[in-house]
Amino acid sequence: MPTAVLTDHERAAVQAYLRLLQTVRAAFDGGRRPPVVPPAALAEAEQALAAAGLAGNEEEFFRLLHSWCPEPGGHLG
Repeated sequence: MPTAVLTDHERAAVQAYLRLLQTVRAAFDGGRRPPVVPPAALAEAEQALAAAGLAGNEEEFFRLLHSWCPEPGGHLG
C-alpha cells in the first residue's frame, strides 16, 4: 500500500517511469540486440518528470518512487 501522498504530476511521473521500465524490459526480453525502445515512451517519461518538477533531480524522484511503490515493477492503479 502506498505510503506517500503524491500530487497528480508526481503520480503521472511515477506511472510514466513504470511504463518506460516495462517497455525497456520487454525490449530486452524480445531478444533484439540492441533493444529498441520507442521514442514516445522516453518522451512521455521526460515530460511527466518535467511537469512534476523532478527533471534533473533523480535522487528525489527515486525516493518518491520508492516511498510510493517499493517494488518498481509493482502496479500503479
